[in-house]
Amino acid sequence: MPSTSTTQTDYSVLVRFLVEPFLEASDTLSIDCETNASGKVWIRLAFSGTDKGRVFGRGGRTIQAMRTVLEMAGKAANQSVYLEVFNEGGANKQPSRPKRPPQKRRR
Repeated sequence: MPSTSTTQTDYSVLVRFLVEPFLEASDTLSIDCETNASGKVWIRLAFSGTDKGRVFGRGGRTIQAMRTVLEMAGKAANQSVYLEVFNEGGANKQPSRPKRPPQKRRR
């Protein structure tokens, strides 16, 4: 089993590779990886709020594709990977979730 520091670095590099093309200012990108003994990896991502729309994409498709890539990379390493996106800023960081598109009403 790979060491924790190597695993964290690999996920950080992968996340940076996936996210940076969508950012205007890549220096605002912050990535934090946490791994526990049971093989669960939490990746916390923060960047400038002005880039949020680019990273999430229409209906959250882009961020969902990134989560899928990370999930598959985790499965290859026998780990469960979770990606959370936080708003850049103060101590009251809250995870951002993509909004679901409105559903059509049936009559």
